[in-house]
Amino acid sequence: MKGALLVNLGSPNSTSTKDVKQYLDEFLMDECVIDVPYWLRTFIVRGIILNTRPKKSAAAYKKIWWKEGSPLIVLSQRLRSKVAANTNMPIELAMRYGNPSLESGIASLVNKGVTEIFLLPLYPQFAMATTETISVLANEIITKKFPGVTLKIWPAFYNDKSYINVLSNSIKKDLEANKPQHLLFSYHGVPERHIRKSDVTKQHCKINGECCETPSKAHEFCYRHQCYKTTKLVAEKLGLKEGSYSTSFQSRLGVDQWLQPFTDQTIAGFPNKGIKNLSVVTPAFVSDCLETLEEIGIEAKESFKENNGEHFNTIPCLNDNDDWAKVISSWINNWAQ
Repeated sequence: MKGALLVNLGSPNSTSTKDVKQYLDEFLMDECVIDVPYWLRTFIVRGIILNTRPKKSAAAYKKIWWKEGSPLIVLSQRLRSKVAANTNMPIELAMRYGNPSLESGIASLVNKGVTEIFLLPLYPQFAMATTETISVLANEIITKKFPGVTLKIWPAFYNDKSYINVLSNSIKKDLEANKPQHLLFSYHGVPERHIRKSDVTKQHCKINGECCETPSKAHEFCYRHQCYKTTKLVAEKLGLKEGSYSTSFQSRLGVDQWLQPFTDQTIAGFPNKGIKNLSVVTPAFVSDCLETLEEIGIEAKESFKENNGEHFNTIPCLNDNDDWAKVISSWINNWAQ
């Protein structure tokens, strides 16, 4: 019997500092997220970050929390329901961090008689801290606890035509309604070290503005390339003029070199360049979450206005968009044939 598991990043159980701390500990202690030796990671996370960040993050979560709970969880649940309505097999939802856990999602399918699982990480682009960590943990769980189950993990879909069509259509609605001077594609940031570490050729990735445009098998696992490719494909689909859109990276942590340009600096600088009407889309996420609702929708908007910007609009993620749910359902149904 076949079944599918949708996997998103995760969220704290509540906005309490205690729950946020527990969530951040699980997230930041993952070696795919902070890829340094365990002793150093423990010192950085539990000796430094968790002494200050949980309280600040809890305050941020409170700004965007819904009555039903975490927006990311609620939206993911709605998506799961719509996907299930378009398929003839069990469909479950899991989170890489927090609840419902990846193990519980797999166990739920197995308890329904599923022996073949289609696992879909809800991330368009490959990254160590998203798709790779999901793949690693899922395979560990299957090997240790469900050895009779086979696993098919859907690869990054940043260049899938059906995904690009749905994403482009969602952006088109904003462009027609708000007519922004500029469209910013803001992707979640990662350390440059992660880009080089994921380079299967061990020599292609230079992060110099040229390697992402030069064909290479390294692109299959290059987050930077896949982000810029997503932007390019959407721009082509919408017929955007050169200069009317750009790409940036948000959410950096620590003192490592992270992908640039930085979203916060880019947005703060737009008004001085004459861009007073701005729309921002966040294609590294398919579900609205803290990074989209608070970091962009609140903090970035305030920064833009403080720097004499006039109109700022955040384009919602695909969330439980009907067409998006149908795309996922088609991937699952085609796999099941």
